Amino acid sequence: MVQSLQAKEINLRYLISNFGIQLIENEQFFPEWQDDLPEVSDFQKRQLDQVKAGFLNLQSYPPLSENIVRMAVLDPLLFIGEFYLTPFGIKAEEPIELATEDEGVVIKGRIDTLILKDQFWIMVIEAKRSTYSVEAGLAQILAYMLANPFPDRPSYGMIATGGEFIFLKLLKEDSPKYSTSNVFHVRNRGNELYQVLQIMKKISQIVMQNARN
Repeated sequence: MVQSLQAKEINLRYLISNFGIQLIENEQFFPEWQDDLPEVSDFQKRQLDQVKAGFLNLQSYPPLSENIVRMAVLDPLLFIGEFYLTPFGIKAEEPIELATEDEGVVIKGRIDTLILKDQFWIMVIEAKRSTYSVEAGLAQILAYMLANPFPDRPSYGMIATGGEFIFLKLLKEDSPKYSTSNVFHVRNRGNELYQVLQIMKKISQIVMQNARN
């Protein structure tokens, strides 16, 4: 009998035990979030400054639901980065299935947002959860990334709580390996949304190039 699980119910230990996933801390494994990042224009910076100000204002009206985080932060990022324009395409609430080969387990779940050729996944974590951290969605997004239909290509992910952002890269190869970027915080001095947008644009360029090859 096949056992079904919700992706949101799994944890890293499950992925390690059943899929052999490994965390790689060597910076050479995931240089994309730091090297040769695209420029952000002055106009985009002004827009991102407004996004930051709006999010900080919303902190006065907790709790923030997933929909509010998406409207206030993620949707503006996608708009400012021109991810709604050709050649990009966005699919929301796409069902994903993942199965182990030896134990007959199927992990079922729904990703919040999927963009760019099934290789760049974005997840929004509800701020009202007790674990108000990108860590709350780490195992879940890795499970979705393991279901990447292009096992010979790297897959990328981003987890957003509204106030925090982290990027991930996963390679399947012989055994799945992943690495993460630093965590970017909206409350830090300056505006780290500039870097978030730069990394989103860089990963998008890589994904589109891979899709053409």
